[in-house]
Formats: sequence, structure tokens, C-alpha cells
Amino acid sequence: MNKNTQKHIFQFIAIILLFLGLFWWGRGNTGGTASLPTEKQIKSGSFLSAQEKSFDFGTISMTDGNVQKIFTVINNTDKDIKLDSLVTSCMCTTAFLEMSGERMGPFGMPGHGGLVPKVNEIIKAGESVDAVVVFDPTAHGPDGVGFVERYVYFVDSSGGALELQITANVTR
Repeated sequence: MNKNTQKHIFQFIAIILLFLGLFWWGRGNTGGTASLPTEKQIKSGSFLSAQEKSFDFGTISMTDGNVQKIFTVINNTDKDIKLDSLVTSCMCTTAFLEMSGERMGPFGMPGHGGLVPKVNEIIKAGESVDAVVVFDPTAHGPDGVGFVERYVYFVDSSGGALELQITANVTR
């Protein structure tokens, strides 16, 4: 093998190692990324509960802009629960987590508009947090009229998921 070939092989390996290093470093800084829960996680439920699990916005017009609903999520157990992630079922819906006077987010649908970071927060026994769910009726454009049903998922470290639902009838 001549020196020129060795140089190209070395450069190729260095570039691959650089990309792998950046990928590893980037994942470490974000605390991982969230994904939608599986059907099994949703069916198994969560130790977290909510005062309301669904809310109907009724008829809303695209011209009126975004609407929001605050859901209160409670840890009714005697143990702290680690909230791994908060994700939505559609890119038209985002959620913010409010706990200890701090607002975190936005959290959205994995795979749309970038990576959704994990929450990685503890909800202490007997405490509650607020989830501010924001629905954008214009997100799907003029064809996005009619009945919509969207979900917000709280996934805890036990692998269970709490499912919250919003519905609306979108008009132009």
C-alpha cells in the first residue's frame, strides 16, 4: 500500500470517528430523546393520574388562533415517580410542563420539527404538575377542518403511560 492510500484510509477513519463522537456527545447533552409510547405502555397505564383525562374545545375557528387547556397530573402514590417523557400524537399539538414554578418545553410529536427531549423529572409523592396543552388549528392548513382527536402522553420510568385527550371541531 502506498503512502497516499494510507493517508486516505486514515482520513476516512478519522472522519467516521469524528461523526460517531459528535453523535454520542449530542445524545449525552440532551438526556436522550423521547418517543411515542407503545400500545402496551398505554394499556398498562401509569401510576400518575389526572383530574381530567379528556377535554373538548368544541367548535373552534382557524382564524381564532391557538387554544390551550391545562391538565393537572397527580402522583397519588406514596413514592416519587420519575417522569421520563411528555409527547404528543400530532405536530399540531404541543405541551409544556409546569412544576416548581418552572415551565419546561415545548414537548411535541417525536419525528416532527426536530427531536423531542426527555423530561427526566421527579414528581414527588402526593404532588401534582400542570401540563399546558396547546392545539394549533391552522397546523394542517385549509384541509385540516372537521373533527380532530389528539393525545398527550406522560411516560414514567416504570414504563407506563398516562394518556390525555383533546378534541375539537375545526372550522375555517
